[in-house]
Amino acid sequence: MLGLSPADWQAIEVTLRLCLYTTLILLVIATPLAWWLAQGRSRTRVVVQAIVALPLVLPPTVLGFYLLVTLGPHGFVGRTLENMGLEHLAFSFEGILFASVLYSMPFAVQPLCEAFSNLGRRPVEVAGSLGAGALDRFRSVIFPLTRGGFVVAATLTFAHTLGEFGVILMLGGSIPGETKVLSILIYDHTEAMNYAAAHRLSLMLLIFAFITLFIVYSINRRFQVARA
Repeated sequence: MLGLSPADWQAIEVTLRLCLYTTLILLVIATPLAWWLAQGRSRTRVVVQAIVALPLVLPPTVLGFYLLVTLGPHGFVGRTLENMGLEHLAFSFEGILFASVLYSMPFAVQPLCEAFSNLGRRPVEVAGSLGAGALDRFRSVIFPLTRGGFVVAATLTFAHTLGEFGVILMLGGSIPGETKVLSILIYDHTEAMNYAAAHRLSLMLLIFAFITLFIVYSINRRFQVARA
């Protein structure tokens, strides 16, 4: 189908599974973190903001190297896991999932931070004064007024994970069905001078990236018009 080989479909399956899990995990982690960064008053926020944004400026190979050293069999985390009777995380799907969560974190946190900052504290304080609990305030006030931020965060996280290369290659290698994602398969096709296969997969990612940006800009325009 579409001229794709079984190896291509296997890489697509691994990639989509990685993108989906990373997006779901990050939405859970990023929501309280972004709320604290946007609404909190602690002086440590600047430090946390810098740590969250670090993957934006850090070469992926640097992050991948330190994750490999830490999560591998000789690293602190990997050795601890093996002492507990578990497998270390290097060259495994769980390992690249952990790396993807770290590497894509700013793409989930920053849109949510902006949405929570624009919301302000007043609507939440009013809901609280009317007796709404924390869960009710999130469900009936925060989420409906910031859902655009959630859509943008989820879309950017999914799209960014889709194109990850350096971190995945450093920590996960290129194991078919386990860690070989689309970007690595395109690299493999290119190295093998199979340009037709590389072109098909690259075109798919290019079209998906355009659709993603179109969705993000459409959502931003819609909410800017709504606020005007």
